Amino acid sequence: MGAGTVQPDADDRRLIMATQGGLPLVPRPYHALAEQLGLGAEDVMARLTRLLDAGVIRRIGAVPNHYALGYTANGMSVWDVPDECIDKLGEQVGRLPFVSHCYHRPRHLPHWPYNLFAMVHGKSREEVETQVQRIADLLGGDSRAHDVLYSSRILKKTGLRIGG
Repeated sequence: MGAGTVQPDADDRRLIMATQGGLPLVPRPYHALAEQLGLGAEDVMARLTRLLDAGVIRRIGAVPNHYALGYTANGMSVWDVPDECIDKLGEQVGRLPFVSHCYHRPRHLPHWPYNLFAMVHGKSREEVETQVQRIADLLGGDSRAHDVLYSSRILKKTGLRIGG
């Protein structure tokens, strides 16, 4: 079932708007949302499940603040790997426990040869470099070149927002 097969009603829209900034940080967030919206908790959970299944919303998940957790040496590792292997290699790299996200991006030759990106978090640059070496070992001869771009400041990450 695709997003086009479900038309969010007014309560769905209010629920989406109430959650797009995050779930309430309470022991029972769906119950808190239900109370805020004047709905039942079971209704809130059923609506979110329906919207997820239909693809109207992509996911509900925790987004940790790596800096608050002590992971202040954050590096985007960038890799030049053969295009015909990128799906297989990206899946392998993305499964590593220290990689928070991994994705394919286009090259911009001749200045940017990298097509595989993997975000690595560490408590020091040395830790990040060790993890990047583990990625290099995993990729072996499929890695023709790589680099690490370290974060210089914190950017607020948000998804698509809808207005009221």
